[in-house]
Amino acid sequence: MKHDIYIRCRNKDRNAQRKLYEEYAGRFFVICKRYLKNDEDAEEVLADSFYIIFTKLEQLKDFQVFDAWAKKIVVNQCLQKLRKKQPFSISIEENFVDLPDSETENVSEERGILSLLNFLPEGCRTIFNLFAMEGYPHKEIAQMLSISEGTSKSQVNFARKKLQELVKLQTINS
Repeated sequence: MKHDIYIRCRNKDRNAQRKLYEEYAGRFFVICKRYLKNDEDAEEVLADSFYIIFTKLEQLKDFQVFDAWAKKIVVNQCLQKLRKKQPFSISIEENFVDLPDSETENVSEERGILSLLNFLPEGCRTIFNLFAMEGYPHKEIAQMLSISEGTSKSQVNFARKKLQELVKLQTINS
């Protein structure tokens, strides 16, 4: 982000805020969709995230870390939305959502592995996103979600295994 847009956003300049939104909304929406299946939920979280970004921007001392700071806000808002929907719980026995045969045939290369995340259980998908996509360590994930580190590790392994199975199904049906 250019320094002048950052300064103008801090001064509540609506045009600068629109430019900032246009620059980041697509990227942040993809993050929201990795956590939330429903487009409306993802759009709501995106809007909430930008509200927080714009209202807390003056707290950010170094504009060069804006990307990481804003991304963390988006991820935290996604987690908050998941908690509101139902208390976050993980079960090792949690079964992944079966991929119907018709859906397997329609999974195209362009949708890639990210689309396959939607076929994982919500808790498993959330932990996998935090670890593999966002780069959080298991210890921090455990703190964020009030689970054990072992649960975090096992859910990432479970997700990897299921994603490998789904990729094989996709390859077989292609």
